[in-house]
Amino acid sequence: MKVTVHRKAHFNAAHRLYRKDWDQEKNEAVFGKCSNPNYHGHNYELTVSVTGLIDPETGFVIDLKVLKDLIYYEIEIPFDHKNLNIEVEEFQDLNPTAENMAVVIWNRLRPKLKLDLELAVTLYETPRNFVTYSGN
Repeated sequence: MKVTVHRKAHFNAAHRLYRKDWDQEKNEAVFGKCSNPNYHGHNYELTVSVTGLIDPETGFVIDLKVLKDLIYYEIEIPFDHKNLNIEVEEFQDLNPTAENMAVVIWNRLRPKLKLDLELAVTLYETPRNFVTYSGN
C-alpha cells in the first residue's frame, strides 16, 4: 500500500518580483509592491510530501531523519536569510515567485530520492497564499 509522509520546514528570505526586460512602470503594474527595488521578505513554510510503498523491513516510506537532513542541506541552508534574487543561483535569471520557488525546491530534492518515490512540495509564502508542485 502507498502512504504519504510529510515533513515541515521553514526559512526566511527576501526577494523582488520583477522582469529585467520590463521597465519599472510595467513591473509595478504587474507585481505591485512585490516589485519594490529594495526587496521584501517572507517567513516561508514548506511541506515536503513523499509517497511510496511501506518498506516491509523498516516500516518506513522514507526515514524522516533522512528527509529532514535532505531538506535542511538542500533548501534551508541555501535559502534561509538570503536574498533569493542575488544569493541563490537558480534565481539569477528566474523570477522568484512562489510558483518558481516550488519548482526549484522540487528540482533540488527529486534527484536525492529513490526513483520509486513520488514527491510534492507545498510552499506557503503567507498563511493564505501557497502553491504545490509535484513534477507535472
